[in-house]
Amino acid sequence: MNLEKIISDFPILKDVIYMDSASTSLTPEPVLDFMLKYYREYNANVGRGVHRLSQMAQQRYSDAHKKVARFIGATGGNLIFTRNTTESINMVAYGLRWRRGDKVVTTLAEHHSNFLPWLRLRKDGVDLEFVKPENSGTFDVADFERAIDAGTRLVTVAHMTNVLGTVLPIKEISEICQDNGAMLLIDGAQSVPHFPTNVKDLGCDFLCFSGHKMLGPKGTGVLWTKQNIEPLLVGGGMVEDVSAEGFESKKGYEGFEAGTPHISGGIGLGRAVDYLVEVGMEEVKAHEARLAGRLLDGLQEIDGLEVNGPPDCRDRGSIVSFNVKGLMPHDVALMLDHAANIMVRSGHHCCIPLMKHLGLKDGTVRASLYLYNTEEEVERLLGTIEDIAKMTY
Repeated sequence: MNLEKIISDFPILKDVIYMDSASTSLTPEPVLDFMLKYYREYNANVGRGVHRLSQMAQQRYSDAHKKVARFIGATGGNLIFTRNTTESINMVAYGLRWRRGDKVVTTLAEHHSNFLPWLRLRKDGVDLEFVKPENSGTFDVADFERAIDAGTRLVTVAHMTNVLGTVLPIKEISEICQDNGAMLLIDGAQSVPHFPTNVKDLGCDFLCFSGHKMLGPKGTGVLWTKQNIEPLLVGGGMVEDVSAEGFESKKGYEGFEAGTPHISGGIGLGRAVDYLVEVGMEEVKAHEARLAGRLLDGLQEIDGLEVNGPPDCRDRGSIVSFNVKGLMPHDVALMLDHAANIMVRSGHHCCIPLMKHLGLKDGTVRASLYLYNTEEEVERLLGTIEDIAKMTY
């Protein structure tokens, strides 16, 4: 893994140390160039024209779907481009035909995007059950065994949580779902960008993730589904035939992508996947594990600090949340910015139910690492945090 070359693809890193990739990753120059090439050389709509510009756009856009499908090991089902993980999850929530008494099982550690759509289904008579994490942020498989039963229609969980970095026991959860005839949706927003993903190995029915967290442009997301669902939107571009009596949707992803899509974004997402493949996802995973391990060990050695989430790196990814005793998370984030040009996230991280469960009224400070971070940056974060903690401890 050529870290120096990778860093050179992100000019913004000349000025800052960026540790907020769980919110949104940076976008490398090759992805930006690929997107601009669309606007400069073959700017046309897809699925609607026979002239060469339209055909070029259609080919690149279709190729991007295939690249992303290969990236997650999807050889069947439908891979649909959306705006983000939120839209992907909502497409499932509204694309399945629910019956009163159907049961959905999820956890208290979910991002609001994998929480609110299911809460809203309660008005239709859908039952909702939550599995709670331990105080350490880990999950007991036995709790899923108790929650998932024959009446469960869908289980929906994050592969890796966005606050604590906990990696859930997906394979075990998948087996429990299969034993009870339940479908499994995985929120892969925090996992797909960071370690190798194969939908067959995961044993899921739906996988949702965002392009902007994996070096791609904003406004791009993915829903992979092996189940038949109704399209969330209908309109131009998604119909095979239409009359006053009704319409027939196109087969494949086109039947779910009504209207003019984010063409340059989809093409850019395909290039982002190429970039990650070129680096190697095993390399990305190993690099982040080294950095996260050092960060976790270093934070645990600082007096006046409370580190949230699993204490063992084997149970977590490259997200580390913590609090400095006596200081608000937002104040710590501002101090890191002003003192060392370090960008981290602070607050509730769109996980208010989890914060209430853990008694973290004001949230946490969250450092999230990616392939462009370095050991030197981790050491600078640790040194600055130690100086901040000494002010109040």
